[in-house]
Amino acid sequence: MSTKNLSSDKASDKIKSLAEDIKTCFFCTNLDHQPISTRPMGVQQVDDSGNLWFISSRTSNKNFEIGQDSRVQLFFSKASDNEYLSVYGDAEIYREKAIIEALWTPIAKAWFEEGKNDPDVTVIKVTPLDAYYWDTQNGKIVTLLKIAASAITGIRSDVGREGTLRV
Repeated sequence: MSTKNLSSDKASDKIKSLAEDIKTCFFCTNLDHQPISTRPMGVQQVDDSGNLWFISSRTSNKNFEIGQDSRVQLFFSKASDNEYLSVYGDAEIYREKAIIEALWTPIAKAWFEEGKNDPDVTVIKVTPLDAYYWDTQNGKIVTLLKIAASAITGIRSDVGREGTLRV
């Protein structure tokens, strides 16, 4: 596995690419307590700065815990494509209608009876402070072929890459 650290726009682009491809993460709060609080969350959008946006409920434990400590950890995993992303960041909760409107999807209505006008709808913005990724360099098929060739020849093949993402 080779290391390729990225910064600035390239780091933001990598976060955006992986998070939008994987879509669902484990969203962890309450990081100072054991066990940490974890739940699956679907990312609504990743902006050009690498910030990750989620729809949430004002009355959720997650929002309460963010109010106590804004530090969060996000874990994205797509094992079928060997794509993984870990993001440590700072979470902010928004209630502005314009932001909710911009990020709203029909699927979100399953959690909010009154749709985007439900008074409990909030949006969480996670600003990455530290991130790390693992993925393949050549896509799934080429990676499988390289692994097979390594198994046959006994010669190790560098099929993956990993690195720090500094936004």
